[in-house]
Amino acid sequence: MSQALVHTLRSILGARYVLDQPEELMAYECDACTLIQKKPDIVALPKTPEEVAQMVQACIQAGVPYTARGAGTGLSGGALPMQGGVQIGLNRLNRIVAIDPKNRTATVEVGVINASLNNALKPYGLFYAPDPSSQSACTLGGNIAENAGGIHCIKYGVTTDHVLALQMVLPDGSLTWIGSQNRRSHGPNLVGLMVGSEGTLGIMTQAIVKITPVPETIRVYLAAFESVTDAGGTVASIIRSGLVPSALEFMDAFTVRAVNQAFQVGFPEEAEAVLLIELDGPTAQVLQDEKKLRAILDNHRVSQVRAGETEAERLALWKARKATVAAYGRYAPAFYLNDTVIPRSQLVNLLEKIYAVAERYEVIICNVFHAGDGNLHPHVLFDPDKPDEVRRAMQAGEEILQACLSVGGALSGEHGIGIEKSELMPLQFSSESLEKMRQLKRTIDPVGLCNPEKIFPMRTACGETRHAVSPQLLTGEGLWI
Repeated sequence: MSQALVHTLRSILGARYVLDQPEELMAYECDACTLIQKKPDIVALPKTPEEVAQMVQACIQAGVPYTARGAGTGLSGGALPMQGGVQIGLNRLNRIVAIDPKNRTATVEVGVINASLNNALKPYGLFYAPDPSSQSACTLGGNIAENAGGIHCIKYGVTTDHVLALQMVLPDGSLTWIGSQNRRSHGPNLVGLMVGSEGTLGIMTQAIVKITPVPETIRVYLAAFESVTDAGGTVASIIRSGLVPSALEFMDAFTVRAVNQAFQVGFPEEAEAVLLIELDGPTAQVLQDEKKLRAILDNHRVSQVRAGETEAERLALWKARKATVAAYGRYAPAFYLNDTVIPRSQLVNLLEKIYAVAERYEVIICNVFHAGDGNLHPHVLFDPDKPDEVRRAMQAGEEILQACLSVGGALSGEHGIGIEKSELMPLQFSSESLEKMRQLKRTIDPVGLCNPEKIFPMRTACGETRHAVSPQLLTGEGLWI
């Protein structure tokens, strides 16, 4: 790292907000995908969009790569500085700039925590719909970079459906706005291009997002089943009926018992699968939808139905759902979390394959996912201190991904490609499509300093095999599996 660059960054931010000691950098060596570790050479913590632009300009002048980072809750290694350089932490850009109830928009800096925005919207009777499981910790910038989904995306859509405009520092160091807060924008959809680009096309600093009125009535139903087949069939029947729940989540037997033991939430211990189903809207509509839902549940041999009608009851159910990963920690110190999307008609078929993979590789695989939009999240548990267990976990995860792709699925639903799935991209995209994507990256970032070595496969030789995740996991300095 050039000492001249370090001096420049300190002159911009002050010495307190430029970190270079080993113990300081350790906190930035991985995101929530702990399989991949890479320390930055230096961490810089700006407070304003203008400071972000100045830092990018300094990196360009020094020829040093830079990577943006939010709360570090990402699950694909997308915010790791694979070529070292400068890690630009955006947590201090945490202002809610404006809430406009009349136009139903909010202007926020990207370091605002998702749940904090919703807390600020409560007095207005409004909410921001995308709500990942890490909602209490994740930042809106990270949500936008990964095009995060969440529990309510079946009805309200994913992040891209709620972003109207973005302030960005482009790879040439310029600070600009794209999109329009009036919900209409002419020309190419640049906001749509940037949402989900995983920080490879620039650094977002502010966003104007849509906010939504809180529904008149909200009810959550816990439906327990004696078989995964009945639960999966219920999901298909709900979608086929035309009923649009605001949330439709699946938890398998292992997950139910893990959550019960960790948090004593009272889920049915005998259930082989549980669905959490939320209905919202005008009271009359919710009552009508409830009748339709109960008829569907009865046709699929539901063993128990419990309704959460008060806010406290609803929050307790969703808190349990979002605490599943913590509950898994009682059984293993680490997990490999798959994130893939399948046609909902293939749900039962894929769950059977997932459990067969778990048996064949002798690993624990537990399932909790967004059933309503077919976004699967199999968690493969393992102990990182046992290399053979790690290897089996990675191979099991890759086989699951390939099975999902074989039925028309996609590599990622909301966690992104990052480093974790980059080498699998040729399984979904042709070489021509990948090259067009690379050309777009080179056009916007011709020098290649903006979050390099993400999304695209690094191996190019024909016939090469890939196991589990990118080759950096096996050979990169500072990385391990």
